[in-house]
Amino acid sequence: MTGNPIMVEVAYATPEEQRIFEVTLREGATIREAVMASGVLEHFSGLSVETADVGIFGKAKTLDTELHNGDRVEIYRPLIADPKEVRRRLAKEGKTMGRKNDEDGG
Repeated sequence: MTGNPIMVEVAYATPEEQRIFEVTLREGATIREAVMASGVLEHFSGLSVETADVGIFGKAKTLDTELHNGDRVEIYRPLIADPKEVRRRLAKEGKTMGRKNDEDGG
């Protein structure tokens, strides 16, 4: 490793399971390298680094983004519905978006 090694986390979640993988990489490593080194692809079958959206601490990034010590790489699942369409439909029905067990709809 050139320079100092960095420690990052790679996070992925399904409705059934949430996992955070810790990985040590070389300084200057990218999101793609972190995902590949973390073991997340082997743990969650069907997950592809090339088709998944990724980010760092909730901000969308590309696979070639350089990482810094302490970063948390997040792999996002695709949306199952367009949020704008859901809001329109709920508004038409007189409801609002919220948690499943909110009394006001959602």
